[in-house]
Amino acid sequence: MLASILVVDDDNGHLSMLRTVLSGWGYGVAGAGDGAEAVAMVREKPFDAVLLDVRMAGMGGMEALARIKEYNPAVPVLIMTAYSSVETAVSALKSGAYDYLTKPLDLDVLRLTLERALDHVRLARENVSLRQKLGPGAGGPQIIGTSPAIRELFSMIAMVAPTEATVLVTGESGTGKELVAKALHSGSPRASGPLVAVNCAALTETLLESELFGHEKGAFTGADRRREGRFMAANKGSIFLDEIGEVAPAIQAKLLRVIQEREIERVGGDRPIGVDVRILAATNRDLKKEVEAGRFREDLYYRLNVVTLTVPPLRDREQDIPLLAQHFLTRFAEKNRKRIKGFTPAAMDQLLRCPWPGNVRELENAVERAVILSVGEYVTERELPLVGLRETTAGFAAPAPGTSGMPGQTDLAGLTGMPLDDVEREVILATLRDTGGNKSEAARVLGITRATLHKKLKKYGEE
Repeated sequence: MLASILVVDDDNGHLSMLRTVLSGWGYGVAGAGDGAEAVAMVREKPFDAVLLDVRMAGMGGMEALARIKEYNPAVPVLIMTAYSSVETAVSALKSGAYDYLTKPLDLDVLRLTLERALDHVRLARENVSLRQKLGPGAGGPQIIGTSPAIRELFSMIAMVAPTEATVLVTGESGTGKELVAKALHSGSPRASGPLVAVNCAALTETLLESELFGHEKGAFTGADRRREGRFMAANKGSIFLDEIGEVAPAIQAKLLRVIQEREIERVGGDRPIGVDVRILAATNRDLKKEVEAGRFREDLYYRLNVVTLTVPPLRDREQDIPLLAQHFLTRFAEKNRKRIKGFTPAAMDQLLRCPWPGNVRELENAVERAVILSVGEYVTERELPLVGLRETTAGFAAPAPGTSGMPGQTDLAGLTGMPLDDVEREVILATLRDTGGNKSEAARVLGITRATLHKKLKKYGEE
């Protein structure tokens, strides 16, 4: 279906031009001559995006923006203004605008910004739809994402969950391996039974053996009564063995017996006890290399590796970052009793450019910190502790004296009151410094084409 765009401008010539351009790009376009008409049209028909002029006779763009957002907070509104001021832009963003554009419009920038806004809406809708299709039984409400990598993972979960297969979940720390285990359990016929999780790396060999298999009274000093282990607690359900690569060889042998024979022996016991448990295991290690190094039993590896699900790192699913960040923001804002609507475009740009070595867990911690430190309705880049992002720029040329360096770390106080053209020039030059003069990379970071960057440099006499 064609995306539906509402263009609002009291300049009939400009309105007509925009309708022609947007129609040529393949959008369905409607027009309104003032803010009041735009608000009425939004109430009558759902639009995918609104392109809204600020200065208009009658109801102005800022008032129209507020009313549109009251009625439909989800629709992205792009503000157009011929009055280049930081105050206007900041006011528009605080009122809920997705972004702002200055007149005369750069059509390359317009097209790119509009595509981003529509992608944001599409991703949000697809995420809701996908989670509804997966349903509670497949862990849909917990695993968030619409990227190709996460879609493939969803597909594998849907196929494997209803089976009795032992599953090995691999992936870097912080990617969400336990969530995958929960999805596998809740999508299985064992969903009504328990899911028991054990962190194998958190316990010594002796404690882990007792924790997994239980012990008899008097089995060791302090064992004053019989204790059922985690395998018995998981009977008729699933057990999740996290960090399985950390298990000592003696425990590995006992786990192999459990998988093969479906029975355990308590510490200090002398008779096998049958258990009906599905085994789910996870590791951030390469178990094949551990086998080659003699640290992990080969036979246990092949028993665990019936089906392997690999959870992608966050750097391989960048388009999920806005969805995850907004999810965490909503949760932590409620937890801390704060009224925060979202992220500024600059803050979201910071999030998208960070390499996230700690994956989803690091992103979650960064958003929680930002929510705690935020004093306004939107999280800005100043509240984001993106150390990883700054490290990625360590090899770039140093900023010239008196400049701010990375665009995402621009000293906004120093730009306040400057015309937007001057702000844009400073950001472009800072980005070129950060990319070592690589114009293609600078254009990618700025979200514009190389041709547009060339025109802007020529405009500012910096070519």
